[in-house]
Amino acid sequence: MIPVAQGLRFPEGPVALPDGSVVLVEIAAGRISRVAPDGTVSTVAEPGGGPNGLALGPDGKLYCCNNGGFEYLEHPSGLLIPHGQARDYSGGRIERIDLVTGAVETVYRDGDFGCVLRGPNDIVFDAHGGFWFTDHGKTRERERDVTGIFYAKADGSHLEEVIFPSENPNGIGLSPDGKRLYVAETYTCRLMAFDITAPGKVDQTAGLGGAGIPVYRPAGYKFFDSLGVEEGGNICVATIGESGISVISPAGDLVEFIPTPDPFTTNICWGGADRRTAYITLSGTGQLVRMDWPRAGLALAY
Repeated sequence: MIPVAQGLRFPEGPVALPDGSVVLVEIAAGRISRVAPDGTVSTVAEPGGGPNGLALGPDGKLYCCNNGGFEYLEHPSGLLIPHGQARDYSGGRIERIDLVTGAVETVYRDGDFGCVLRGPNDIVFDAHGGFWFTDHGKTRERERDVTGIFYAKADGSHLEEVIFPSENPNGIGLSPDGKRLYVAETYTCRLMAFDITAPGKVDQTAGLGGAGIPVYRPAGYKFFDSLGVEEGGNICVATIGESGISVISPAGDLVEFIPTPDPFTTNICWGGADRRTAYITLSGTGQLVRMDWPRAGLALAY
């Protein structure tokens, strides 16, 4: 693994851009940053709160899941560790960010369309121009939110909680054919699949006790974070604790586990002409790293 940028404040949500740069969030700093190929870091926007997942939309703008903010612990080891809901928590929301001007618009906020947004986390656009996102919720002393999985239109005209409840959903992605939605749950450390029946709809009968088919769950002290999908269909889940990337086949087999040096390994995306350069966020140590990947990442909708 080759360090691309260091000194970041809990980086997440990497998006590889055509010019070779990577845009990502620094959750603890409340900002969106761009990392140039030479490692130079510049600020794109400062939405505040807790910018988390990012995705490019059909209008060429960034869509950001803002979780409203965490408190943090500075561990003696040097790790930066999220620790519960921020004292100045600003509420969950979805934001639209202009990559050129840095302008930030709120597309959806808590209460819109009757939906509860506590801690939006990760996001993926489909081929229809809508997007799925998870709400990881917030943790407070002696309580944790029960949350769900949402579908929304980019123009602000529709927001719906499609799946409820979900156990602390985090990473989210689509299969190459767009017919399956994958969601990684953090504390249960489960990868779940949902069969998509129409844009923004899933088969609510597929799975015991409600929507959701268990795909994979590892042994050991691990927690799942965000995820990316390969061109061939494997799901690459950033894994916290025994840190690394868990590569899981659609059938639920562990293809391989690629270890990383940071227990808070949180996300992966792919860039380069052949999408075989993996960019991985090592959040605890504040790094963006890259490595050659044995397979191509999936080309995203936008």
